[in-house]
Amino acid sequence: MQRKIVLVRHGDDPPDDRVVTYAVQNGFEPVFVRPFKGEKLGQPGPDVAGSVVYGGPFNVFEEDKHPFLNDEADWIRSCMAQGIPILGLCQGGQQIARVLGAEVGPYDTPVHEFGYYPISPTAEGRDFLPETLHMTEAHFHTFAIPDGAVHLATSPLYPNQAFRYGDKTYAFQFHPECTIEGFRRWQSNEWAPYGKPGVQSKAEQDALMPVADALQADWFYGFLRKLFGSAA
Repeated sequence: MQRKIVLVRHGDDPPDDRVVTYAVQNGFEPVFVRPFKGEKLGQPGPDVAGSVVYGGPFNVFEEDKHPFLNDEADWIRSCMAQGIPILGLCQGGQQIARVLGAEVGPYDTPVHEFGYYPISPTAEGRDFLPETLHMTEAHFHTFAIPDGAVHLATSPLYPNQAFRYGDKTYAFQFHPECTIEGFRRWQSNEWAPYGKPGVQSKAEQDALMPVADALQADWFYGFLRKLFGSAA
């Protein structure tokens, strides 16, 4: 049986991120589902080896405005109940936090992270992230750490950057899946928040990009290997 990694998307970016690359190179079938377009997730079957809930533009607390978020929340709960490894990235991490009862949203005075920012391990997160690395960021909302979760990573602007719940559920505020090509698209997008508090200039991003991207790629592929293993 072909083992699948279900990728829950909130946009139409090309499938060239590191999660897709990892899945293909390790014998998994990446299955793309876009609930915001009306595609249904249903319930995970025995062929589902894992799932990733991606970032996006939707406020995760606006279920009345975006009913598909309820479908995604049910999917997250089902994966956790069945012990299926699941990773939430940015908006996806906020969705996992919300499912677990934690507060999600912007600070009273919003500050943005858009660029490459230093992410450091907490005392409990050194097995997760052995050292400080610059990671790709694009957000101004955050999550609280849910009750029973382990706080794994922090940054100067946003102290809650990653947590683990149990052994197989992870939530990140940052975007290690994003390649240089992907971030170039973000830089040229109309929503790029240049000039907002906390945002790096394009020159700063371009200077940090080569080294930061390579180091986060090495770390992230290792993380995915531990989380999902190989289908081969």
